[in-house]
This record gives sequence, structure tokens and C-alpha cells, in this order.
Amino acid sequence: MSLRLIFMGTPDFSVPTLLELVSHGHEIAAVYTRAPKPGGRRGLQLQPTPVEEAARKLGVPVLTPKSLKPPEALDEFRAFDADAAVVVAYGMILPQAILDAPKLGCYNLHASLLPRWRGAAPINRAIMEGDAESGVMVMKMDVGLDTGDVAMAERLAITDNMTAVDLHDRLSRLGADLMVRAMAALARGGLQLKKQSEDGVTYAAKIDKAEARIDWTRPARAVLRHIHGLSPFPGAWAELENARVKILRCELAKGSGAPGEVLDDQLTIACGEGAIRILELQREGKARMQATDFLRGVPVKPGAKFT
Repeated sequence: MSLRLIFMGTPDFSVPTLLELVSHGHEIAAVYTRAPKPGGRRGLQLQPTPVEEAARKLGVPVLTPKSLKPPEALDEFRAFDADAAVVVAYGMILPQAILDAPKLGCYNLHASLLPRWRGAAPINRAIMEGDAESGVMVMKMDVGLDTGDVAMAERLAITDNMTAVDLHDRLSRLGADLMVRAMAALARGGLQLKKQSEDGVTYAAKIDKAEARIDWTRPARAVLRHIHGLSPFPGAWAELENARVKILRCELAKGSGAPGEVLDDQLTIACGEGAIRILELQREGKARMQATDFLRGVPVKPGAKFT
């Protein structure tokens, strides 16, 4: 059985779900996404969102309202006569009238194991806080911040070598499959909902660039998770000889010394406890590169200091 759906999403993370819904026979009545923003080489050309690009290729109507609160926005939404709405990283609050419009409700794909990491940056926060696992959940939306009843979930282990983009890509694919299964259950009247627990609630605040500077006095694993949780954007950084360097990937290493001290000729850096070895980095104004390539052009001797 297929459903008539409105899809609401914006970034790359959302696209696999849109494509999977279409490939499984659901009718996409319309796609809602954020308005194009200036971009390109000179920052002058309007750049459509990844979801808009995908929707245009599918030949689906695309809407980019600045707000869903005006009566005319609600009327337009209702006119699509959708069975349900699927929301994946849309980036705009849905008023109660919009949530009530589809016959079967609005369903959100959230990239965490709710109620842990409600909010804007669940992928980054899970890595930065050293969580052993993450996942995706399909939730029937209400007006709260990711507080709706949960229908289905999939879990995924977080390893120390995972960056935010690694986890993002895996959860995006996992979530697309999960939402397809949820919509199939909804179509046959078999989607079961369960209230979220009141225990273990945490909030994933939007990443502030002020958080990106590396604190070398922390234990090595905490430093590694901080670096990987912010890779590739905004990128955790430190200064080497008064030049800013983003560190994008690293691994735990043996060694000890003063926090931030370079311990060998392979970019092993001492932390408050233990050490990390830098694997990939990016100098300010330069392309990202492997540490081995960086060292060929910029020899860094033991005893140098990252601050």
C-alpha cells in the first residue's frame, strides 16, 4: 500500500529518505524545503538545498515558504490533501495547525536515541560526549522539541575512528530504510507508538564555533572525540607557530608530555593524559590533507607546541 505524502527536509541527510520513499511507490504530493541561499565561488548565486535539487529531478512541486504560520501557508499545505507528512531535518518549526493537517499525522526522522539528544546537533554531541552508540528514530511529531511518541528505532555503535560526517552518512542511510518501513506500517494501520521516557533527557545544542578550540589538557580520548565530533565542520582547531590548523581526523597513540607538545616526527601530540596522532588536517586557507603530506612541506619537530 502506498501513501500520499508531503516531504519536508533540507540538507544532504534528508535526500536518501526522499528517494527511498519514491522508490517504494509512495506519492510525493509536494516537497517543502528552505529557500535557496547565496553561494557559489563569489557568493552571489542562489544555491538550492540538496532536497530541492533532488525534488526537481523527480519532477515534484517544491515550496520554500519563509514561515508556516500565516493562514495562506496552512491553506496551501492542506490543499495537497496528504495522508501524512515526513519531516527529515527541515529546519523550521511546524505549528500545531500544520501538524494536524495530514490525515495520519506528521512523522519526523531524528538522528539520536530519544530522549537523549533532542535538538539541533545530535550527531555531533553524541560523538563529543563519548557515547557508545547512536541511532535513528521515527517519531510522530507534536509541538514540543523532539518530544513526540516514538514508533520505530535502529541503533548503531559509535567507534573512536568515526567522525561526524561518517556517522551522519551511516545514519542517513539507516534512517531512510527505517522511515520506509514506518510508512509501510502506517499504510496498513499497524504503526505502533510509544511515549518517550522522562528519564535520560538531554539536549543537543547547536554547535557554537567558540567550542572548536582544542583543549589539550583533557584526556586523549576526550580530545579525539572532540575533534571527530566537529569534523569536518566547523572543525576543531589549534595553533601551531601562530597559524591556525584544523584537525579533522586522529587516532589514540602512546606517549606523554606537556599538553599540546609534539612528541615525535609523526605528529603525535601529548594530551592531559595519553596522546593522539594527527591523521588529517587543514591549514587556514588551504585544502585538507593527510598528515604525511603536510609533514613533507612543513616539518614539525618534537618539542613544538600546539596551543
